[in-house]
Amino acid sequence: MEISLAFSGSTARPGWRRLLAAVLKHFWFKFFGSVVFIAVFFAVYVFLLRNPAYPVHIMPVTGIDRWIHFSPMALPVYLSLWAYISLPAMLVETRREIVRYGMAMAAICIFGLTIFYVWPTAIPPAGTHWERYPGMAFLKGVDAAGNAFPSLHVATAVFASIRLHALLSRIGFSAWVRGISAIWALAIVFSTIATKQHVAVDVAGGTALACGFAFLSKWIPPDRIGGRRRPGEFP
Repeated sequence: MEISLAFSGSTARPGWRRLLAAVLKHFWFKFFGSVVFIAVFFAVYVFLLRNPAYPVHIMPVTGIDRWIHFSPMALPVYLSLWAYISLPAMLVETRREIVRYGMAMAAICIFGLTIFYVWPTAIPPAGTHWERYPGMAFLKGVDAAGNAFPSLHVATAVFASIRLHALLSRIGFSAWVRGISAIWALAIVFSTIATKQHVAVDVAGGTALACGFAFLSKWIPPDRIGGRRRPGEFP
């Protein structure tokens, strides 16, 4: 069953009503698609994390990592990634666009997971007593400091931010709304170091990965995934 919302006025009308209509369009397809995508990713990610095929390399610590100290307050921001990367899929209005975004995200994850397999990496011990911070202790138990380079946390956040910028512009939101989205993405990137899940080199690798796939995705013909793009549809 599809949830829909009717509203008066032009379909090009900007604002929150159009955003809500976009979210409700194909809602269950978006919701369950996101859940399945995240579940499959985590299954493969954790398997590679706990079963490295080759010796694990320790990533270097830079001055940036020493400058950014551990902060337990960064944990909620770090975990907010899973909501943030779902937003671009929730804001598009056609199944083709949803699939296109999912394929791009899947390509980024497959590329990163392949690197994790052939070149396992980890960050050095942070020297922090994680048992003092229950939330962090749980995170470290589930997601140890392996699968470090490139940071897929950063890669997916940056890629989602690039998509969101275009989508919010298309819907008609002003620069300050797009600015909030960018700040959220930057906060997630920062949190990967502040939670001591990654080091700066991992962040740089994740950012480069996202930007590379964002550039490449512009050149994938829309008809490769089920028809030509309609006027105004997100590329």
